[in-house]
Amino acid sequence: GCMLAIEEKTRSAGYSFLIGIDEVGRGPLAGPVVAAAVALRKHIFPIPIRDSKQLTPLQREAAFHCIHEQGYVGVGIISELVIDRTDILQATFFAMHNAVRNLIIRLPKWCAGQENFDNKVCLLVDGNRFATDLPYDVRTVINGDAQVLSIACASIVAKVVRDRILNIYHHIFPDYGFDQNKGYPTIQHKIAIRRFGLSPIHRRTFHYR
Repeated sequence: GCMLAIEEKTRSAGYSFLIGIDEVGRGPLAGPVVAAAVALRKHIFPIPIRDSKQLTPLQREAAFHCIHEQGYVGVGIISELVIDRTDILQATFFAMHNAVRNLIIRLPKWCAGQENFDNKVCLLVDGNRFATDLPYDVRTVINGDAQVLSIACASIVAKVVRDRILNIYHHIFPDYGFDQNKGYPTIQHKIAIRRFGLSPIHRRTFHYR
């Protein structure tokens, strides 16, 4: 119930199509930033849906499949090269933008093709900032992954996708423990960087201390 309060309020303000958006990967030293956008068709889930940080990897995988069955999903992935050329905030906005675009493409014609569709869409974005030229209204929700069901779903999708990417990178660059740290600055990860230098997927613009 409480996870739907903000969505219900947004609906009563006249928006019929809500898209929850979240990202993962702003803090790591390596790998992409990944955003997900989720528009739910059903709000009752057979398994617990919470902020991805409160779920185990197995629970996240189960939730990931459930979310795809019960909603429309878009993902945006922005590589470390782009993060280095712009900055992490800009790259995060790009990832979110792409996630929304990818979701909209997947919508059935009767939905996305309806009259004034753009005016009926509200993007509910986790955090306090989002800049975009998408033609939709935006509401930022601080701590949204704990408060808004569709944002919690987006946090799960983004986390699962990003973890899968880092698990693959682990096989290519096995020295850094990417399967464990997912690119985040753990002590072991920092020791590995001192020993082996940076891998091709390390962000060059971050401070390695």
